[in-house]
Amino acid sequence: MLGSRQFPPLFSQVLDRVALTVIAILGLLIALLLWSGDHSVPRVRDFSWQERLIGAEDTAFVLTFSRPMNPESVEANLQVGPPLPGRISWAGRRLAYTLNAPAPYGTQYKLQLQGAKDRFTADQDAAIAPFTGQFQTRDRAFAYIGVTGAEAGRLILYNLTRQQKQILTPTNLVVLDFKFYPEGQQILFSATDRGQQPQGLLDQKLYTVTTGLPLQATRSWDWLPWLRPPSSAPGVISQVLDSRDYQNLKFDLSADGLTIVVQRVGRKNPGDSGLWILQPHAAPQPLKNQPGGDFLITPDSQAIAIAQGQGLAILPLTPAAQPLDFLPKFGLVMGFSRDGAQALMLKFNQDYTRSLFLVTNQGMQKQLLRTTGSVLKAQFDPTNQLIYCLLTELLPGKTYREEPYLAAFHLQQNRLVPLLRLPDQRDIQFSLSPDGLALLLDQVVTTTSNTTTPTGMPMTTDGKMIASSRLWLLPLPQQWQQPVQIQPVALPLPGLHPQWLP
Repeated sequence: MLGSRQFPPLFSQVLDRVALTVIAILGLLIALLLWSGDHSVPRVRDFSWQERLIGAEDTAFVLTFSRPMNPESVEANLQVGPPLPGRISWAGRRLAYTLNAPAPYGTQYKLQLQGAKDRFTADQDAAIAPFTGQFQTRDRAFAYIGVTGAEAGRLILYNLTRQQKQILTPTNLVVLDFKFYPEGQQILFSATDRGQQPQGLLDQKLYTVTTGLPLQATRSWDWLPWLRPPSSAPGVISQVLDSRDYQNLKFDLSADGLTIVVQRVGRKNPGDSGLWILQPHAAPQPLKNQPGGDFLITPDSQAIAIAQGQGLAILPLTPAAQPLDFLPKFGLVMGFSRDGAQALMLKFNQDYTRSLFLVTNQGMQKQLLRTTGSVLKAQFDPTNQLIYCLLTELLPGKTYREEPYLAAFHLQQNRLVPLLRLPDQRDIQFSLSPDGLALLLDQVVTTTSNTTTPTGMPMTTDGKMIASSRLWLLPLPQQWQQPVQIQPVALPLPGLHPQWLP
């Protein structure tokens, strides 16, 4: 049996010695590293707004660090210029900075961080690698309908930041109303053929037109290809809805840009009237709900608020669906907050006065004002702390006369602040900028001549031909201690129905 005994080969003994030596060396290195600590420099791994074009919907940015940081050190050394007031929150290695108000448009910003320390390094001289980030807001721009010469009835885009004007629609179309798509690369508008005015008011079609404004570089268009404009060049027209079998009246566009709701009336059967829905890759279809009046799509793009009978109905955007809610107290919805948590609703009182209410999704209903005049428009500002109102005051005398004025209701102070007396006209339109810093107003002059009006002239809602119209820019106060004074600035742009770029 002695001859069958086996011994380990020499190679195996040498390999074992080498393996044990390597393990010992690695263990020593690990021990030294743990004893001395990590001397690598902390740094910013990601800045969510880096090189981005942001808008009012962008309310917060995130900084991600390579290791846990000392919060007080970071917050003391973080700089944004021009300043953007906001509040900071932490989640591990991520810092979130939430703006108190939208960043002013037409501005380039720089974020800098240097001198900040991490949480665990004992060496107080070791600071974060200096970081600089850049981003900018969209240009300050708006669209309006021209009223004079070759611009009459045409949709025009004016870029205040770059002082550039661009006519978007051709001469054969007379634009009646329009709404921006999200981010402003397209505009949805209703228009009639110029040669069919004024009968063409009943023959309006829906179109889209590109603005030529830059796309958001970080937005994914792969899962929303129908929202990508067909061209980056301005003025590319596409027909959305014809008027062959139905007359198209009022329309609204959802906040996500995916749904259009149109009020339509059948040409052969006027009783065949109601709301229709248009969505990507689907034929237009009627909602088949009870007839109603004015309507608005809710901010979540899932329902509409519509005046029906003796109240307001909230209807899902599904054909023949049952109402989600009914508010018998109110006759008109004026607007919603951006998050949909609050709404402005109008009540018509039995004594012929009108009351503006703030209604929340928690069931609270608060009367903000009561007037013998009219409430023509009401809109939340971006912070939901102010409500800008276009109101009228009933003037004393035997003749019924209303004088319009612009006011702001301050929710925290619970008071109405008059801002500006306006010309005696009911077709005034105002638009609040997405950053809440300015208002646009139009001042319309109608023709009183009995002579024939040139074909294609824009018209007011009561059918009067518009002879001219001026646009005014109103910088809004940032401090609301009385007295509040604002000075409107006349723009050298004859036009009407101005709307800010989102």
